[in-house]
Amino acid sequence: MKKYKVAVVGATGMVGRTFVELLEERKFPISELRLLASENSTGEKMVSGNEDIRVQVLNGDSFDEINFAFFSAGTEISKKFAPIAVKAGAIVIDNSSAFRMDDSVPLIIPEVNPDALKRHSGIIANPNCSTIQMVVVASPLHDAATIKRIVVSTYQSVSGQGKDALMELRQQCEALFAGKEISLEIFPHQIAFNLIPQIDIFLDDGYTKEELKMVIESRKIMGLPNLPVSATCVRVPVFNSHGISLNLEFEQPIDVKTARSILFKASGVTVLDELKSNRYPTPQSASDKDEVFVGRIRKDDSIENGLNLWVVADNLRKGAALNAIQIAERMI
Repeated sequence: MKKYKVAVVGATGMVGRTFVELLEERKFPISELRLLASENSTGEKMVSGNEDIRVQVLNGDSFDEINFAFFSAGTEISKKFAPIAVKAGAIVIDNSSAFRMDDSVPLIIPEVNPDALKRHSGIIANPNCSTIQMVVVASPLHDAATIKRIVVSTYQSVSGQGKDALMELRQQCEALFAGKEISLEIFPHQIAFNLIPQIDIFLDDGYTKEELKMVIESRKIMGLPNLPVSATCVRVPVFNSHGISLNLEFEQPIDVKTARSILFKASGVTVLDELKSNRYPTPQSASDKDEVFVGRIRKDDSIENGLNLWVVADNLRKGAALNAIQIAERMI
């Protein structure tokens, strides 16, 4: 089997570490793994297999002879270094929002629109974490009954904000139990035992940038530029895995039994919907898993052809690193 030289940009972050873990776990055919980060990580070592790999400082020469470069270091780093990587001969799979809405860059979920990979020019965009788990479930149902409208509310864990956000939640919980004053650094309000109905910045229309991402990204991936999508994104005091409440309105009739049968067969989806035994997906049960889990599948009685679903996935795995690696696996 042919092997590839692989770079992970932002290797010391939460998503970067998940990349390293999954590349080993999935036995991605690697001849060399190059771990890249900022000068703050100079000298750090990370373990991959039985090998200690020293983290290198990201610079303009980092991509010589690299075949695949996975980017997870943020929008500005991607904008600066992704073109350099492509010029050096690498295929870039970017986890930031830098190129998602670029018409020349395919936005890919392998279970949904792999054919769009044929038109890449060196850069492939990985969608937003919540968009991925929503579309993995919505797409096979759309194929069966044509989605007319989507209303989605997300319950997003703090790991989506990075390592410092995890630490803030942990420290606030400890402080509150100890009767001490909490500090706010990452979030605009207390996150411990609270909900924050804001992810990313507010736009002029009152929606957040995260909500806009879900709207425009889902339209692009599904090839439905005029699809009505309404999103509300909420940060919740959960360490890992995102939940979403998904309401789908269809052009054609679709009953719960049919929907459940379609989702049982859908790639990347696990149906967990046994209400008598209280079995349905939760963030805790989905963490460290690769599938998108769906349950609470039920008819929406307020409209003619509607379904309500509860969808949960690990945002660091399928919502980020795993989806990107699956793109590369599909390409090779």
